[in-house]
Amino acid sequence: MTGFREAIDARDMDAVEALLADGVVFRSPVAFKPYEGKAITAAILRAVVEVFEDFHYVREIGASGDVDHALVFEAKVDGLAVTGCDFLRFDEDGKIVDFMVMVRPLRAAEALARAMGARFEEIAKVAAQNS
Repeated sequence: MTGFREAIDARDMDAVEALLADGVVFRSPVAFKPYEGKAITAAILRAVVEVFEDFHYVREIGASGDVDHALVFEAKVDGLAVTGCDFLRFDEDGKIVDFMVMVRPLRAAEALARAMGARFEEIAKVAAQNS
């Protein structure tokens, strides 16, 4: 792995952003349409770090050097326990080109959607400033 998990564990969002390819596609667990680009993906991830409480990875699937990795996590959103998985695809330069998140259970996904929805105007503004 190219340091993504370590960067998240350290809450080093600048390091996380540095690992994103310019054309990264982010697939949200609560939005139908994917988000394209480094600026919006970084802004979303910065907000998610604030929304999730007690976030921690519990398992990593994928060998070092593989282009595909899955990171299983646990956290809380609005007091509700959530389990999820970050599915990452890396390019030949070690940059993340595809980032898909899935979460369960439904009540926690709905709480995540509400929390992120309340912040999305600011997320979009930050992304536009950094494009």
